[in-house]
Amino acid sequence: MCGISGFIDFNKTTSKDVLKRMTDALIHRGPDGSGYEYFEFPEYSIGLGHRRLSIIDLSETGKQPMKFNNLWITFNGEVYNFQEIKKELELLNHRFIGHSDTEVILHAFSEWGIRCVDRFIGMFAFVIYDSFTEKVTCVRDRAGVKPFFYYWDANLFLFASELKSFQDHPCFKKEINPNAVAAFMQFGNVPTPHCIYKNCFKLKPGHALTIDLKTKAFNHTQYWNVYDAYNRPKLDLSFHEAKIQTEKILSSAFNYRLVADVPVGVFLSGGYDSSLLTAMLQKSRSEKLKTFTIGVPDIGLNEAGYAKDVSRYLGTDHYEFTCSEKEALEIIDDLPHYYDEPFADSSAIPTTLVCRMARKQVTVALSADAGDEIFAGYNRYDYLMRHGKKLNQIPYFLRTIAVQAMNIVPAEKIPILKNKYNFSNRYEKLKGLLHDPSPKNMMFNLSRQYSEEQLNEVLAFPVKPFITDYLSEELKTDFYSPLAYMMAIDYQTYLLDDILQKVDRASMSCSLEAREPFLDHRIIEWAGQLPDSFKYFKGNKKHILKEITHQYLPKELMDRPKQGFAIPVGKWLATSLKDKVQYYLNDDRIKRQGLFKAEFIKKLKRDFYSGKTELAQKLWYVLMFQMWYEKNMANDF
Repeated sequence: MCGISGFIDFNKTTSKDVLKRMTDALIHRGPDGSGYEYFEFPEYSIGLGHRRLSIIDLSETGKQPMKFNNLWITFNGEVYNFQEIKKELELLNHRFIGHSDTEVILHAFSEWGIRCVDRFIGMFAFVIYDSFTEKVTCVRDRAGVKPFFYYWDANLFLFASELKSFQDHPCFKKEINPNAVAAFMQFGNVPTPHCIYKNCFKLKPGHALTIDLKTKAFNHTQYWNVYDAYNRPKLDLSFHEAKIQTEKILSSAFNYRLVADVPVGVFLSGGYDSSLLTAMLQKSRSEKLKTFTIGVPDIGLNEAGYAKDVSRYLGTDHYEFTCSEKEALEIIDDLPHYYDEPFADSSAIPTTLVCRMARKQVTVALSADAGDEIFAGYNRYDYLMRHGKKLNQIPYFLRTIAVQAMNIVPAEKIPILKNKYNFSNRYEKLKGLLHDPSPKNMMFNLSRQYSEEQLNEVLAFPVKPFITDYLSEELKTDFYSPLAYMMAIDYQTYLLDDILQKVDRASMSCSLEAREPFLDHRIIEWAGQLPDSFKYFKGNKKHILKEITHQYLPKELMDRPKQGFAIPVGKWLATSLKDKVQYYLNDDRIKRQGLFKAEFIKKLKRDFYSGKTELAQKLWYVLMFQMWYEKNMANDF
């Protein structure tokens, strides 16, 4: 795991010193070493920068940027099956100097071109400069585990693992993209391929971008698409056969993620995904795995007991960390620096805490994300399957009356239900579902915080909605089901721009490499073809995954409600964070900024503090944006 940065400057005004500053802005991603290569030609100059977190081949032969013949590379990530690819290349007369996966990528690209990625099992973002063809190729892994930002304006191309790198280039124009603000207010992040700044973009997962240095032509190529898994006939096999094959694929994917020359651990929450990951890995080795969990008892976030039970049963070397509410709150001020773009998922707080604590013991930690998106684990899938048809059967006029009544009665006034986890936010979203309960609208409604109408009320400029994968229609009619539709959308959107961004920034903030075993592309390619009933069966989410887990862990140890990293945002906004709300959302600041309507913000605060707790998430989104704005756009004040 590392940080990469660089440029192509057709104006030839960028110096090697600028390259060094851009690269060293990412030192938290790679504290173990650095490399800078600068090339100058009559028509352009090129810079490749690298910050190294040593994981595989700790010697100098693994140093980057790396050269092979006419190719130079700067690379972030891991190709876990590089040893097998290396043997294949050796049979084709390739000779290697060191033992790194970086060198294998270079040789593979030399041999097979961009199609070399078809052989890669891993997570990666890399840039290869070919001095012979005068082309630069940028590649991002299939799921988008590794980030890749780029900027193109006035004959200057910049790229980096994080946006903060661009701010060290004197010609980077740091201008807010208003439509990105609108997208953030809807989704709590800026969806790919868009970015908070104008002329900035995220390279889409499964894509390569090739730049012809002679013509300045940009060519985007998609080499992998999750819909290729869903747009196939479902496999004709028994559940028993499917379970055996699924377990084999999971085992291969999990064990590949242990490839490293440094200590490796596992984040263990005690839930199904992390418990299965830990159980399968521990069973296949004699040495004890290091496992990590965190609890914040002050706020009711404490999975430590569940994780300890699983750890005790499996016999892992377990580390349990407990922190206070004060420590959790202190993380909030750090978020704008590490996330670069406004980001509203409050679970970034405990994720950052557990990463910092795990880093004291290991350099690599496995995270069990994506099990929900691949095997149907989210409550929204359950809601769709249980209630989708029923909602559609309710006459429109009755649904309209229900919404009007809900607008009058706040969530805080609903007996019993008001005490349920996240009820006030769900209450707010239910209004949108009653308005239009189609699977498409249900997915879109459950994914966004502000509706189109509400955006026009809160934003002080006309909104032009982005085209995003939330509205994808790539799932073909012949293979359509509401469940497959929602899971495919989540894989391209929520997983990519929320979960993976959260884990990458949280882990890299403390120089910890986070690996995602469930995002081995072979898993989704297999699971996408499984019948829906193997994933969701009679109200049982993640059916096949749970059945496999019960082969390793007793069912009575695992059967409990899904918990997750729940942060009491409403309580914090009403108490500990009230001063921040007043400071960042005061009238003068809002008016001077010119992005939000001051009257709407004033009403939002007034309504929330008058008892409408269902508005907590909407207020949190505004606060997270304002804190990001002051950190990154300070010159505007």
